Amino acid sequence: MLPVAIDVMSGDRQPREYIAGALAALVEQADLTVLLVGERTLIEAALAGQPTALRERIEIVPASQVVDMDESPRAAVRHKKDSSMRVAVELVKSARAAACVSAGNTGALTAIAHFVLKTLPGVERAAIISAIPAAHGHTQMLDLGANAKATAEQLRQFATMGAIIARDIYGLTEPRIGLLNIGEEDMKGHELVQDAHALLGTSGLNYVGFVEGNDIFSGDVDVVVTDGFTGNVALKTMEGVAALIGARLREEFNASWLDRLAGLAARAVLRRAAASLDPRRYNGACMVGLGGIVVKSHGRADAMAFGRAVITAARAARQGLTEHIAQALAAPQPIGSSTS
Repeated sequence: MLPVAIDVMSGDRQPREYIAGALAALVEQADLTVLLVGERTLIEAALAGQPTALRERIEIVPASQVVDMDESPRAAVRHKKDSSMRVAVELVKSARAAACVSAGNTGALTAIAHFVLKTLPGVERAAIISAIPAAHGHTQMLDLGANAKATAEQLRQFATMGAIIARDIYGLTEPRIGLLNIGEEDMKGHELVQDAHALLGTSGLNYVGFVEGNDIFSGDVDVVVTDGFTGNVALKTMEGVAALIGARLREEFNASWLDRLAGLAARAVLRRAAASLDPRRYNGACMVGLGGIVVKSHGRADAMAFGRAVITAARAARQGLTEHIAQALAAPQPIGSSTS
């Protein structure tokens, strides 16, 4: 497999954290190689002392600019042509890399990816998709932030791409598609979701109708579709709730010596539960619908979380994510049948 290009300069953390994540991914996956994109001297300093066998699987690609987290997408495209983010995406375009990863500004990454890689035929806008822990394993959810607004037709396209991924990458014969709304009843929701509901009902997908926020985790649906504004709010809410529950449990188990004993007795169970719900384990969301693989990491990702994003990019490349979507859109195969 070609290397994964990694933008180590963009994001809320220091580049050393992202470089550490890349190293963790290399240790976990023996066949992985990476291109670290950014300031050469900084990257070389961070790699000092690494084993030769590991260092041989790393190439440094210099970039002289960085896209700021508050920079406008237009400015990033027009004025940051040698940014680490742009260079990483260009490496995918030129086929020097199989995929790229960035923890930077989502709007800028979306704009640069669209400008450089373009969308696949039949796709108006790329969407960000990720697996969300659920009762039956995982629910695929999109869009998680690439498009603050989406038309009814774009939501239909998101649903089609989500179904293709659930079918071809995760092996679900008839993935169940739900459209996120404020209620399950057909009359609920504003005009846009009503229009999308009508389109999905005649799409040939295994569309089960409107779903609510709790259905993301229930196991009753395999793909949840929404616009990027709503999806990103939902994602950040999930992360906040997970952090709150973890903090409350620590407080309660440290309230008294009896509580601490109870915590020790339950430690193994709590650790398993915490690990299965840890947002860092699910960091790394693919932008689907582009002419190449781009993975968005959380801007505040630590080394462990960023390493997962790198592994997500490598897995998407190995599984031929872009090719699966392109082929399915060019010669559609049945993806379940409508049940609405």
